Amino acid sequence: MILSATLITLALGFYSLGVWSERVARYLKPWHVAAFWVGLFFDAFGTLAMHRLAQGSFNLFAPHTLTGQIALWLMLIHAVWATRVVKKGSKKARLGFHRYSLIVWLIWLIPYFGGMYLGMGK
Repeated sequence: MILSATLITLALGFYSLGVWSERVARYLKPWHVAAFWVGLFFDAFGTLAMHRLAQGSFNLFAPHTLTGQIALWLMLIHAVWATRVVKKGSKKARLGFHRYSLIVWLIWLIPYFGGMYLGMGK
Protein backbone atom coordinates (compact mmCIF):
# COMPACT_ATOMS: atom_id res chain seq x y z
CA MET A 1 0.00 0.00 0.00
CA ILE A 2 2.81 2.38 0.88
CA LEU A 3 4.59 1.89 -2.47
CA SER A 4 1.45 2.53 -4.52
CA ALA A 5 0.48 5.60 -2.46
CA THR A 6 4.03 6.94 -2.77
CA LEU A 7 4.05 6.48 -6.54
CA ILE A 8 0.66 8.17 -6.95
CA THR A 9 1.77 11.05 -4.73
CA LEU A 10 4.96 11.44 -6.78
CA ALA A 11 2.71 11.58 -9.84
CA LEU A 12 0.74 14.38 -8.19
CA GLY A 13 3.94 16.25 -7.38
CA PHE A 14 5.54 16.05 -10.82
CA TYR A 15 2.33 16.62 -12.74
CA SER A 16 1.39 19.58 -10.54
CA LEU A 17 4.89 21.02 -10.91
CA GLY A 18 4.62 20.86 -14.69
CA VAL A 19 1.07 22.19 -14.88
CA TRP A 20 1.42 25.06 -12.41
CA SER A 21 4.86 26.20 -13.54
CA GLU A 22 3.57 26.23 -17.11
CA ARG A 23 0.52 28.18 -15.94
CA VAL A 24 2.68 30.77 -14.15
CA ALA A 25 5.07 31.07 -17.12
CA ARG A 26 2.15 31.14 -19.60
CA TYR A 27 4.48 29.40 -22.04
CA LEU A 28 5.05 25.67 -22.56
CA LYS A 29 8.73 24.82 -22.04
CA PRO A 30 10.51 21.49 -22.63
CA TRP A 31 11.03 20.89 -18.91
CA HIS A 32 7.26 21.22 -18.35
CA VAL A 33 6.78 18.42 -20.85
CA ALA A 34 9.38 16.34 -19.00
CA ALA A 35 7.44 16.86 -15.76
CA PHE A 36 4.23 15.70 -17.51
CA TRP A 37 5.94 12.50 -18.69
CA VAL A 38 7.47 11.80 -15.27
CA GLY A 39 4.08 12.37 -13.63
CA LEU A 40 2.45 9.99 -16.11
CA PHE A 41 5.16 7.38 -15.44
CA PHE A 42 4.59 7.50 -11.68
CA ASP A 43 0.81 7.47 -12.13
CA ALA A 44 0.90 4.44 -14.43
CA PHE A 45 3.14 2.44 -12.10
CA GLY A 46 1.23 3.58 -9.02
CA THR A 47 -2.01 2.49 -10.66
CA LEU A 48 -0.47 -0.88 -11.51
CA ALA A 49 0.73 -1.29 -7.92
CA MET A 50 -2.74 -0.44 -6.61
CA HIS A 51 -4.34 -2.86 -9.05
CA ARG A 52 -2.17 -5.64 -7.63
CA LEU A 53 -3.40 -4.77 -4.12
CA ALA A 54 -7.07 -4.62 -5.08
CA GLN A 55 -9.35 -7.37 -3.93
CA GLY A 56 -12.11 -8.76 -6.08
CA SER A 57 -12.48 -8.79 -9.82
CA PHE A 58 -11.52 -5.94 -12.12
CA ASN A 59 -14.53 -3.81 -13.07
CA LEU A 60 -13.77 -1.08 -15.59
CA PHE A 61 -17.11 0.57 -14.85
CA ALA A 62 -16.57 0.97 -11.11
CA PRO A 63 -16.51 4.76 -10.56
CA HIS A 64 -12.94 4.95 -9.23
CA THR A 65 -11.57 2.63 -11.92
CA LEU A 66 -13.37 4.49 -14.69
CA THR A 67 -12.28 7.96 -13.57
CA GLY A 68 -8.73 6.68 -13.07
CA GLN A 69 -8.62 5.25 -16.59
CA ILE A 70 -10.01 8.45 -18.07
CA ALA A 71 -7.40 10.46 -16.19
CA LEU A 72 -4.53 8.20 -17.30
CA TRP A 73 -5.57 8.37 -20.95
CA LEU A 74 -5.98 12.14 -20.75
CA MET A 75 -2.51 12.44 -19.19
CA LEU A 76 -1.05 10.37 -22.03
CA ILE A 77 -2.81 12.46 -24.69
CA HIS A 78 -1.72 15.62 -22.87
CA ALA A 79 1.94 14.55 -22.69
CA VAL A 80 2.01 13.50 -26.36
CA TRP A 81 0.31 16.71 -27.46
CA ALA A 82 2.63 18.84 -25.30
CA THR A 83 5.64 17.08 -26.82
CA ARG A 84 4.36 17.83 -30.30
CA VAL A 85 3.63 21.47 -29.47
CA VAL A 86 7.14 21.99 -28.07
CA LYS A 87 8.76 20.32 -31.09
CA LYS A 88 6.64 21.70 -33.92
CA GLY A 89 4.05 24.07 -32.49
CA SER A 90 3.74 27.78 -33.00
CA LYS A 91 4.46 30.35 -30.34
CA LYS A 92 0.71 30.91 -30.06
CA ALA A 93 0.16 27.21 -29.34
CA ARG A 94 2.85 27.25 -26.64
CA LEU A 95 1.32 30.38 -25.09
CA GLY A 96 -2.18 28.91 -24.83
CA PHE A 97 -1.39 25.31 -23.92
CA HIS A 98 -1.66 25.96 -20.16
CA ARG A 99 -5.46 26.08 -20.40
CA TYR A 100 -5.63 22.47 -21.57
CA SER A 101 -3.03 21.44 -18.96
CA LEU A 102 -5.11 22.86 -16.13
CA ILE A 103 -8.26 21.05 -17.30
CA VAL A 104 -6.45 17.70 -17.49
CA TRP A 105 -4.91 18.28 -14.05
CA LEU A 106 -8.32 19.07 -12.51
CA ILE A 107 -9.82 15.91 -14.01
CA TRP A 108 -6.82 13.92 -12.72
CA LEU A 109 -7.56 15.12 -9.18
CA ILE A 110 -10.93 13.31 -9.17
CA PRO A 111 -9.48 9.77 -8.98
CA TYR A 112 -6.58 11.00 -6.82
CA PHE A 113 -8.85 12.29 -4.08
CA GLY A 114 -11.36 9.50 -4.70
CA GLY A 115 -8.63 6.95 -4.04
CA MET A 116 -7.60 8.84 -0.92
CA TYR A 117 -11.19 8.75 0.31
CA LEU A 118 -11.52 5.03 -0.46
CA GLY A 119 -8.22 4.34 1.31
CA MET A 120 -9.38 6.09 4.46
CA GLY A 121 -12.34 3.74 4.68
CA LYS A 122 -10.07 0.72 5.20
